[in-house]
Amino acid sequence: MRLSELKSAGRSPALPLSLELADAAGPAQLQLLSLLRVLPGQRYVGAAVWRGRAVLAKLLVGPKAARHFQRELAGVRLLAGQGLTTPALLADGLKEGEGGWLLFEFLEGAQSLGDAWAAVEHLPALADEQQTVLGEALAAVAAMHAKGLWQEDLHLDNLLRHQGRLYLIDGAGVCAEEAGKPLSRQRVLQNLGVLFAQLPKHFEPHIEELLVHYLLTNGEHALPLEALQKQVDKVRSWRLKDILDKVGRDCTLFSVSRGAFALRAIRREEEPAMLPVLAQADALLDKGHLYKTGGAASVGRVQVGGRTLVVKRYNIKNMLHWFKRFWRPSRAWHSWVEGNRLDFLGIATPKPLALLERRFFWLRRQAYLVTEYLSGPDMLEHFAPYVATGDVPENELLALDQLFADLIGARISHGDFKGHNLFWDGQRWALIDLDAMCQHHSLHSFAQAFARDRARLLRNWPVDSALYQMLDSRLPKLD
Repeated sequence: MRLSELKSAGRSPALPLSLELADAAGPAQLQLLSLLRVLPGQRYVGAAVWRGRAVLAKLLVGPKAARHFQRELAGVRLLAGQGLTTPALLADGLKEGEGGWLLFEFLEGAQSLGDAWAAVEHLPALADEQQTVLGEALAAVAAMHAKGLWQEDLHLDNLLRHQGRLYLIDGAGVCAEEAGKPLSRQRVLQNLGVLFAQLPKHFEPHIEELLVHYLLTNGEHALPLEALQKQVDKVRSWRLKDILDKVGRDCTLFSVSRGAFALRAIRREEEPAMLPVLAQADALLDKGHLYKTGGAASVGRVQVGGRTLVVKRYNIKNMLHWFKRFWRPSRAWHSWVEGNRLDFLGIATPKPLALLERRFFWLRRQAYLVTEYLSGPDMLEHFAPYVATGDVPENELLALDQLFADLIGARISHGDFKGHNLFWDGQRWALIDLDAMCQHHSLHSFAQAFARDRARLLRNWPVDSALYQMLDSRLPKLD
């Protein structure tokens, strides 16, 4: 295959494939074995073999190929030129009408700090394991800043652990203010704001403590917390808006198709598994374990390919109900958006995997939502032994404190905050049934909605019970 043909290969070209490229030693075949990241028609990144050696190949095609190639090459040279640890560039080239390529040493068995963070994110804030991951990341960022460089798209997946060393990757996002001289304080604050904004909001009280890892490597500037917090808030607001825009359009993260007869949205990595689930959702519900059936919604636990999922079908009860629903976004869509909002904010909820709205010439009919399954008990079941005594284990109460703090910090109300809609997963309280969830712009409207949520939760138990009295005294109140 010619390199230029990749621009028409779509998101999933057949692998393995061979491409003829050239370097100083002459032309040779690149065997592309797997794809790690794809931007259809523009960028293909994957593991490959080149002249008998394993490499990481970045292949750039389409009308923007030359610009993307030059930017990537410039960033790689900046990192290497300043002595920062980055995978060696083994070969590169740009051919007019074809595209560009950069071949890097392949770090076999490397782990991104993003994956390392995912394994410890659920632990209590600032646990030793979390400090290890974040400390490595901040030290690497500080080393860049000390050399006058920063990475525009700064995130933990751009830092790789390999054989005891931390590698900086993705040269396309690397910029220089004045290479070799420490970065200005304002640029440092902006770049650190990008990194800290990706942590759950409840980490904000610990930013000062985490900054020690940065300052040990680069103590060039005093970093005022108030100014850094403003950058964090700015970036977090932008990132949330960006992710909520992406849940409804076809992109790297989500596969979305819209038409007169259906709206379908699936997490990109789940697409092969979810397409058959959506195609047979009704049959799966009929065979599954039903939690709720009839009325406005049917909810069931289903088994698909050895995996347990939850399918929720939003029903149309009758013609009057259809007249109320066909013209506005379905409750499945609302739950899809809110589930992704909570996932972004680090508030526990079953991960939303897929959505389907059935339509008739754009008029909405039944809708389906597929999520991960939570195996833990709900709060009513889990707290049943403590109703008379109120002796709930402290770790579970601390987790409840954290949930309320997260919801207050994000100004999110649930809308149906009963015990059946909170599940204990062994470490955190997770929210389900997000049909009525809302993130409020007004503190006044949030305070009212929060008061209703709090009261609804307490109504699960008798007012004179020890559990009620203990929770009522412990749960926060808003004026």
